[in-house]
Amino acid sequence: MEYRNLGRTGLKVSEVCLGAMHFGGPTDEQTSVRILDEFADAGGTFIDTADVYNAGESEAVVGRWLKGRDRDAFVVATKVYGAMGDGPNDDGLSRKHILSAVEASLRRLGTDYIDLYYTHVWDTATPLEETLATLDTLVTSGKVRYLGASNVTGWQLQKAVDLAGRNRYVALQPLYNLLDREAEWELLEICRNEGLGVMPWSPLRAGWLAGRFHRGMEAPPEDTRVAAAADRGLLEAWDYYNNERTWNVLDALHDIAAESGKSVAQVALRWLIQTEPVTAPIIGPRTLEHYVDNIGAAGWSLTDEQFTRLTTVSEKPSVYPYDLLRNFRR
Repeated sequence: MEYRNLGRTGLKVSEVCLGAMHFGGPTDEQTSVRILDEFADAGGTFIDTADVYNAGESEAVVGRWLKGRDRDAFVVATKVYGAMGDGPNDDGLSRKHILSAVEASLRRLGTDYIDLYYTHVWDTATPLEETLATLDTLVTSGKVRYLGASNVTGWQLQKAVDLAGRNRYVALQPLYNLLDREAEWELLEICRNEGLGVMPWSPLRAGWLAGRFHRGMEAPPEDTRVAAAADRGLLEAWDYYNNERTWNVLDALHDIAAESGKSVAQVALRWLIQTEPVTAPIIGPRTLEHYVDNIGAAGWSLTDEQFTRLTTVSEKPSVYPYDLLRNFRR
């Protein structure tokens, strides 16, 4: 396992981040603990969760596991925004909700500080100044070490960075993978210019890039998240990605996996690890088998030719004004 600085900070994290989204829910605690143990034994230090994952049980599982470990050896990230109750102030990024939510997360995690605290979604109902001032208070008090954002547009992220005081966002958690590259249009450029680390979520796009999908299929396997996505109106559904571009990407993935002796998932994850300014993709295993496959993305490299092949085949047509401005680069 290799380690990288989180953006321009001095904080070092493992090149793969373990997402605990399924812990305490689809993944029972015994399996969750086994995955956490395996991750730590492999040199993994970076763990990601959120207060809303399984109604807080994900944080609680991570917290109980941490009690038997050296807390300072791990970088623990969690998030705030989602509804944690039925009250009018039980969600969002108001001062009231953030201060309540951080205390609840600290209790569930069994710790007195959070290494990286993300705002999970942009809040249109709360003044940005209120949110940023509250987050600054958390860092000043020592309850939070670093701040991050997730699920924002380019202008929202840039405005937040510009308005913040000395304690500003240093990390972004966007949707980014070989099939979803829109983050390159603005978000990754901001991260490069402002020194933010990037932790992509859904690096395997709900299984599309995990190895079970290939050209010629007429429907997704019934036991996959892709099969269930259509009923829930989620974008990873079959109809959204069943196109020639997706099959070209998957053809290249399967070819490079065969060439390198790695799995399709490992190749897809490795492309992200080698893409600047990505710090660490967030894997979200539901089973120990998923974890073993995913962690195999660490500790090796795609060749320059393989990396370029994947980058080229997954290139996504841009829209105005990005397509026009590309012609005026100097």
